[in-house]
Amino acid sequence: MFEVGLDFARSLDAADDLAPFRDRFVFPEPSHRPEVTYLVGNSLGLAPLAAREILIEEADKWATLGVRGHFETDRPWTPYHELLAGPMARLVGALPEEVVVMNGLTVNLHLLMVSFYRPTAERFKILIEDHAFPSDHFAVESQIRFHGLDPSEAMITIKPRDGEETLRPDDIVEAIRHHGPELALVLLPGVHYYTGQVMPMERIVDAAHDVGATAGLDLAHAVGNVELSLHDWGADFAAWCTYKYLNGGPGSTAAAFIHQRHHADANIARFNGWWGHDKTTRFEMNNEFLPIPSAEAWQISNAPIFSMAPVLASLAVFEEAGGMKPLRAKSEQLVRYMDFLLDEHLSGQVESITPRDLEQRGCQLSLKVVAPKVDGQAVFDRLQEADVECDWRYPNVIRVAAVPLYNSFEDVHRFVSILTEVLK
Repeated sequence: MFEVGLDFARSLDAADDLAPFRDRFVFPEPSHRPEVTYLVGNSLGLAPLAAREILIEEADKWATLGVRGHFETDRPWTPYHELLAGPMARLVGALPEEVVVMNGLTVNLHLLMVSFYRPTAERFKILIEDHAFPSDHFAVESQIRFHGLDPSEAMITIKPRDGEETLRPDDIVEAIRHHGPELALVLLPGVHYYTGQVMPMERIVDAAHDVGATAGLDLAHAVGNVELSLHDWGADFAAWCTYKYLNGGPGSTAAAFIHQRHHADANIARFNGWWGHDKTTRFEMNNEFLPIPSAEAWQISNAPIFSMAPVLASLAVFEEAGGMKPLRAKSEQLVRYMDFLLDEHLSGQVESITPRDLEQRGCQLSLKVVAPKVDGQAVFDRLQEADVECDWRYPNVIRVAAVPLYNSFEDVHRFVSILTEVLK
């Protein structure tokens, strides 16, 4: 199906309906080569051209309207977060009222665990993966301590079998069933940050609910990467950032999902704030909290406009591209092409720990350098010197991600060619 030559890569790009979207993003300036090979959208997505424009518009609005910018113009600040709910919901397979853009990822995880980790004497344990992203581990550990419990007793971690890098889906489900009577919460990623493995999210949610636990998902590496159906899967909650595949810029505002079935629960635990109060009476300034009957009830503060504006610009590009279905189709072709080139040129020198099964992988490929007497960190350093933007994760993984919105098949060909050159 694939061929090794550069002309073939260019023929794939010529036939790619999504190729024009590459011109909607700004690539960094190269230092040594004619262009940067940017394969690190799994860490920080590229800047949409429209991000600068919308930020300038909001800054001009502040300068010319002052406080009136909250209510005037066709994009007022007071309901600004509502502009993002619809397109964000379409990306994650949710209803608009189930999604709210707010805070940062770990802050949202904490706020959601206030609602959905309610330990009892019988059910007090949280199940996470052994090699969780540190921030998730810290959040879970601190939530357990907040309830006066011991993490060594209340935190269950699951890890791959000996000699394996990724979790087997059946093993995840079996672990949930095994610990079921004591489980209060299952909190797992949609895509594992280190291995790039796409988790069996629907099976995780079903298994958690089957044993009476709540199910939460950290989708930092999943949103904008793989297709999601949060509403239909029935996840209780999810949280994600917007600066990776969603191209919202460094530290851009995160987002959260709370399933519709929880919105009318008057007794749900929640940290309340003014921006979660009923919109029609918010400015009457009384002190009786009336929650908005949607995910917005979990908001505490008003929208950070300059942090949300680039997200709005990026979501417009996703909408124009047709959403996740065409993007996922291109992503699958990109990763299969990268597999092919690595097999052809670097078999026995570089090994991927990301599953080859397309259902268990997204854009990211996690590579180990296995060539004898070659230091993986040194290879990564040489890649950076050659204007290849990727990242290194301790102890020995180089992560690369060909993002379908702006990466090309020629990017993939160039990366493998440079990696081959470095390893020589």
